[in-house]
Amino acid sequence: MAHKPMMSEEEAIKRLAWQERVYQEHLKDKKSVSMDIQGRRIEVPPDVFASVPWEINLLAKTVLKEVKESDKVLDMGTGSGIQAILAASKSSRVTAVDMNPSAVKCAKRNVELNRLSSRVRVKESDLFENVKGRYDLIIFDPPFRWSKPRDMWERSCADEGYSTMKGFFEQVGDHLSEGGRIIIHFGTSGDLAYLKHLIRKNGFKREQMLKSSRKGWTYFTYKVTR
Repeated sequence: MAHKPMMSEEEAIKRLAWQERVYQEHLKDKKSVSMDIQGRRIEVPPDVFASVPWEINLLAKTVLKEVKESDKVLDMGTGSGIQAILAASKSSRVTAVDMNPSAVKCAKRNVELNRLSSRVRVKESDLFENVKGRYDLIIFDPPFRWSKPRDMWERSCADEGYSTMKGFFEQVGDHLSEGGRIIIHFGTSGDLAYLKHLIRKNGFKREQMLKSSRKGWTYFTYKVTR
């Protein structure tokens, strides 16, 4: 189903133009990336989406602040695996999933690189398809734009009709433990009003954790609870 943006047509066009720019820049400059995030080294191949360090750090700081030693943690859409790796600095029960087979391989390599294989399990899953049980903390960094992705790489930042984000909020309640929390990262380069709508519609409430502005956009992390 097509997404009806909760913003003016002018603002919607601006965001889709940004997505096109992101994708074209990726095509021009496909390369492996190596980064240091909060003291952890990660390596990202060209076929896996690599956010810029300042954006990763916004979520990373929130994860490090929120995760507890006793938490059973799920990193949904793990990508490079960095958030699962940071969660494992405190929790010994971390599961990381992604629908992109290349991302799964990448995350596994980074978990091994950081010597955390005993604390982090990585597997392929389209949302909760291969996820069992309930979690105390679920980390979610969804695609920001609602356009149709042209390849698996673009699925990390484009989600046609926001089907993935809608599916997440429809299903996540079945995978949260009593008192469980969700940490989600999103920004004004996507339809932020729609994210807030989905949170309310599915019976959740949100608390803003951190925010950062760059290149005309503002990015947030939220703690979402029942």
